[in-house]
Amino acid sequence: MKRPLYDSRMHRRVIDTLYLDAMILADEARSYFDEGGRADRDSLDPMARVSFSCESLKVTTRLMHVIAWLLTQRAVDSGEMEPREALDPSRRLGSAPASHPAALAAMPLAAGRLIAASCDLHERVARLDAAQAEAPMVLPSPVHFLQGRLAGAF
Repeated sequence: MKRPLYDSRMHRRVIDTLYLDAMILADEARSYFDEGGRADRDSLDPMARVSFSCESLKVTTRLMHVIAWLLTQRAVDSGEMEPREALDPSRRLGSAPASHPAALAAMPLAAGRLIAASCDLHERVARLDAAQAEAPMVLPSPVHFLQGRLAGAF
């Protein structure tokens, strides 16, 4: 079985931290765009309200792509999926819709922070996705493989 060349314990910690960050950000975005930001949205002119709604969808799309990618990585780390399966184009990180700078400038401060945070998170995960695709595959020794599995179990 070929495994990527990385410290699996460190990789798992990074994935778990990013997953937690993504879930917290998704909850904050849902709360703001569904409820808390209603007054912000209502104070905007009609075109800015449309941009506000579009940016809400872009944030959601970025976060769902990130969460799906992170769940794939967790499946690989737990042995539920082969590393080569994670490199399939359907399991790679989806592209993030871009936000127009003029539209961002018109956003309320809280919305702008959520948009920026979702872009930042997506960019960080995109770097991991690209590095994973470029990483050479090596065949580990059976001892290292079992040590990694044991470390992941405890």
